Amino acid sequence: MLIRPAAEPDLPAIASIYAHEAATGIATFDTEPRTLAFWESRLAGVETGDHLLVAEDAGEVIAYAMSSAYRPRPAYDRTRETSVYATEAARGRGVGRALYGALLDLLRADEVHLVVAVIALPNDASVALHRAFGFESVGVLHEVGRKFGRWIDTELFELRL
Repeated sequence: MLIRPAAEPDLPAIASIYAHEAATGIATFDTEPRTLAFWESRLAGVETGDHLLVAEDAGEVIAYAMSSAYRPRPAYDRTRETSVYATEAARGRGVGRALYGALLDLLRADEVHLVVAVIALPNDASVALHRAFGFESVGVLHEVGRKFGRWIDTELFELRL
C-alpha cells in the first residue's frame, strides 16, 4: 500500500468513495454526492494545513484522508478539521491508520495547533482510530443530524499537536 498526496487522476475514485458513503452511510451528513468541481477545489487547497492524501493498493485508490479549515474565520487558521474515508473492502486493514499518521505528520510540519474530528455515532472503528492517535472526546451533540429517517448524534474529538 502506498500513501501519497492526491493528484488530479485520483479525483474520480475519491468522489466515488465519498458518494458511496453519502448514499449508504452516516459518516457524512451529505445525502448527495459532491461534484468533481468540489474535489478539484479540495485538491487545489492553498491554505496552510489543507491536505488531500490517498491510499493506493495495486494501482487503485482505496481510501483518502483530508484536512481543511475548521471555520472560515482568521482566528481559526491554525485549527484543521480532518476526515478519512475508505472503500468497504479497505476497512479493517490499517489503511485509515496509515493515512491518518501521514496526515498528522503533515499538519505538525505545517505548525497546525489543533486538529478536530467530528464522528457520527455509532462508529466504533472511527472512535478507536482517533483515540489511538491521542484524540480526546470533547462532547456529543445529540440528534444534530437526520439521515435515513433517524436522528444521529455526533461526537467531537480534538488533538493538540
